[in-house]
Amino acid sequence: MQRKRFFYLVKLQFLGFRFHGWQKQPDVITVERMVERTLAYVLQRKNFKLIAAGRTDAKVSVNQTYVELFVDEVPLNLDEFLPEFNNNLPPDIRALEVSETDKSFNIIQHPKTKEYLYFFAFGEKFHPFCAPFMVFHKSQLDIELMKKGAKLFEGSHDFWSYTFKPSENTITEATIAHCELKENSIYTANFFPEKSYVLVVKGAGFKRHQIRLMMGALFDLGNGKIDLEFIKKTLDANNKIKLEHIAQSSGLLLNSVSLENL
Repeated sequence: MQRKRFFYLVKLQFLGFRFHGWQKQPDVITVERMVERTLAYVLQRKNFKLIAAGRTDAKVSVNQTYVELFVDEVPLNLDEFLPEFNNNLPPDIRALEVSETDKSFNIIQHPKTKEYLYFFAFGEKFHPFCAPFMVFHKSQLDIELMKKGAKLFEGSHDFWSYTFKPSENTITEATIAHCELKENSIYTANFFPEKSYVLVVKGAGFKRHQIRLMMGALFDLGNGKIDLEFIKKTLDANNKIKLEHIAQSSGLLLNSVSLENL
């Protein structure tokens, strides 16, 4: 007898500071593990499957992303499911909406655009409550120079130097539609420092640690350890420059995932 399957798209957000990323791993708390546990409790069964639009590293937060949910045998009552799901999720995870799709939809292959934000501040050490949202940089930074460096990432490049452990078969050519470093006015709180900064990056797809490697290079630029010419060289894969500075994950936020034609 053929299995009856129902297909859904869940829009999700979470604070990543206490999680070891999205993907389920043994002996650590991950977002996927907590979402699966909550689904099993709410549905009172385990005949379902989750696929995320992308994985996140430990401590990385998400303002808005999508998860594809496959449920066997009995369909969801969407009006009842969403509030009950949210009531049982931990307080640092929230479902924004749930909609029905069909078997032709594939969240991995579907065209999408992602916007990442990386928050940081420097100078006087900031309030500890900022730690889940932004990185404190101990040294003074040349912000104007870093702004120029950020613009170099825009356009089509070979991001071999910004790909974590690329293999011979790894496709490292990609296009960044927008990359800008500016003073932060996107997220604010009364315990944030008087002045903080954000790197805004938008594109169709990114490799593991790519944004954090880009931010690491910009920190090195702002510290005077490298110059703009060095960043230009890293965007030429023929130079095969291996970058070691991966910026801390806690400043990174996946701000939005846009699914085309949806």
